[in-house]
Amino acid sequence: MTIAANLGFPRIGPRRELKTALEAFWAGRSTEDDLRRAAGALRAASRRSQQGAGISHIPSGEFALYDHVLDTACAFGAIPPGYGWSGEGPASLATRFALARGARGSAAEQAAGIAPDAPALEMTKWFDTNYHYLVPPIAPGARFHLAENPWAEAVREGLAAGCRTRPVLLGPVSFLLLAKPTDGSDPLALLPALLPAYAAALRGIAEAGACWVQLDEPCLVTDLPAGGAAAFALAYRHLAEAAPGLRLLLASYFGGLGDNLGLACGLPLDGLHVDLVRAPEQLAPALEALRPEQWLSLGLIDGRNVWRRDLRAAFALAQQAAARPGGTRRLMVAPSCSLLHVPHSLRGETALPPVLRNALAFAEEKLAEVALLARAVDEGEGVARTAFAESAAALAALRAGAADPAVSARLAAATPAMEQRASPYPQRAARQQARLGLPPLPVTTIGSLPQTAEVRQARARLARGETSATEYAATMRRLIAEAVRWQEEAGVDVPVHGEFERNDMVKYFAEQMAGYAFTRHGWVQSYGSRCVAPPILWGDVSRPAPMTLDWTTHAQSLTARPVKGMLTGPVTMLQWSFVREDIARETACRQIALAIRDEVLELEAAGIAIVQIDEPAFREGLPLRRAEHADYLHWAVGCFRLAAAGVRDETQVHTHMCYAEFGDIMAAIAAMDADVISIETTRSRMELLAAFEGFAYPNGIGPGVWDIHSPRVPPAEEMAGLFRRAMRHLPAERLWLNPDCGCKTRAWAEVRPAIANLVQAARTLRAELVQP
Repeated sequence: MTIAANLGFPRIGPRRELKTALEAFWAGRSTEDDLRRAAGALRAASRRSQQGAGISHIPSGEFALYDHVLDTACAFGAIPPGYGWSGEGPASLATRFALARGARGSAAEQAAGIAPDAPALEMTKWFDTNYHYLVPPIAPGARFHLAENPWAEAVREGLAAGCRTRPVLLGPVSFLLLAKPTDGSDPLALLPALLPAYAAALRGIAEAGACWVQLDEPCLVTDLPAGGAAAFALAYRHLAEAAPGLRLLLASYFGGLGDNLGLACGLPLDGLHVDLVRAPEQLAPALEALRPEQWLSLGLIDGRNVWRRDLRAAFALAQQAAARPGGTRRLMVAPSCSLLHVPHSLRGETALPPVLRNALAFAEEKLAEVALLARAVDEGEGVARTAFAESAAALAALRAGAADPAVSARLAAATPAMEQRASPYPQRAARQQARLGLPPLPVTTIGSLPQTAEVRQARARLARGETSATEYAATMRRLIAEAVRWQEEAGVDVPVHGEFERNDMVKYFAEQMAGYAFTRHGWVQSYGSRCVAPPILWGDVSRPAPMTLDWTTHAQSLTARPVKGMLTGPVTMLQWSFVREDIARETACRQIALAIRDEVLELEAAGIAIVQIDEPAFREGLPLRRAEHADYLHWAVGCFRLAAAGVRDETQVHTHMCYAEFGDIMAAIAAMDADVISIETTRSRMELLAAFEGFAYPNGIGPGVWDIHSPRVPPAEEMAGLFRRAMRHLPAERLWLNPDCGCKTRAWAEVRPAIANLVQAARTLRAELVQP
């Protein structure tokens, strides 16, 4: 019998219940017991939902209050000193949240022995998704041990509710490759020390009653470092012997195994999961390479995007797999990856256009597709023929309704010259300084200011029809005026209007472009309690009217200082949307770029001297294999330049990137030719700047000196100390001072003192420039 399986389920709940519970706990409105009860209720509902969909292998242990990589590190004792962990037993919630968010000096943290200045761990993107994971720092000679076994506990929790689950662990090799040795050494050198702890975890899982365990090794779809293949061989030889009665399923996803296929199939595994959405071509070689006794898990349903599957095409792949010797006796059907990356359910999405809604599938609907395909493999195509026809018709109707000939014509008329600034950077920089008259080390913010309860309530009242558009605009204009006045008083050299009118940096723009649609409850987790509802790009994209002009020019009218116009770049608009699959991503991105270009030119014509086009997702879109980098970087750089390059020399173009390793794409970042780039560098303690120094980056840089993802307010001298590190790498005349990212998630009680400290740090550093 073919097994209908799942690799992971959304954690946040259909109405963001986890976010609500976390933020109530952090605010002191609920207890630890309240938080744990809310989490348990979400896990129970998840199991029931998956059982109801017909899933036999239901994942467990992948739930996390903040991040599953953080939980893995805590389980194996990979916790740095200063966070209140004794070295034995489970880490407390105070310790976990200090690792995730930084210490705040609260009474609970003091009681737990957490250092008041303990910073949050570095955070970066989970492969090429918009999920962020916390990077475990691993000290030289780290001694791992099983401090707790949440996976065994998850198995027991499921059995108590009448559900045998399949626990999910991040595999040991991927865990080390995703971690960060504090001395820069080879993380795989720590594998022998880590494996006994993993073996102990597997024994506990077996004793708890599990039959299968899923070990996620997404690094297998990347280019492995030297020693990577040997590390996998060592790890799985050790783990296969740890709990002989426990079946091991290795899960790969986010791409094809490629040259690692033989390695994966040769490991002592009971089963292998392959992503057949991103890499359907790997099925045939996988069928040849697998041993007869091994199970094959087919990732046939897209866990990364929201579209219905062409079920007939998926069934053809399943039939091909079923024809191998042994056939369905060792076959699983599953999503391509965890469903963490898609919304929970379509049930509440009644306002979408019918042609679009009929073509969508969220987590619950995807599991129904999984179960149907598994049944069709066993019982024949007849049981699914109607569903096959419905999926084909829905996708065909979507394609027919998506085209706009005017957009296609404009894109065809775009020329390479539209991607080129008129003059090289040194000439532009001189003309910009003559226009702007900025001091050395100018101070600015990344764009957004706190989205307070007043801001959210005003937006909600407008959406409910309880206030008029005129009244709403008056509230926004008042907030902008207050923000501009405060920035002037604080000493910010390049103020921003604050983006109070924006619900989200992508959604706000998408709502004003043709070709996008929006959900009511389509939330996905970005990190911790941070959730986003990505727009759905389902048609050709254009900009019917100006999107930011009124707000930006209003702010500029209130001050003689240059106000930055704030836009989201085309690559980020693409990456942080659910994008239709029938056109090339490059084509969709160039459509967006032309729409952004129109906005840039209107801002310039209105007298705005600085325009920032944020591209935090630029690095995120990079393919996981080096051989595919060049093509992506070519069109991604071209799209940014198409959006930005139409302005005059004296107009300064900024961009912003966050949480990315830049070393391997420095040439592409330089080719974007932004006049100033601001980047996240606080959590890495300025380590990211080494890439800019080694490449001799030619343009302006604003290295962040305040981690806005943590509620902690760093003192001025700490900011100045970080920036002095930056000045060792880069010339002061091209440096700016700014936070790591926008401040929308922070409270004014944190933002005001932090910006005051930032300005004070700038004054101290300027004095040092004059008199070292």
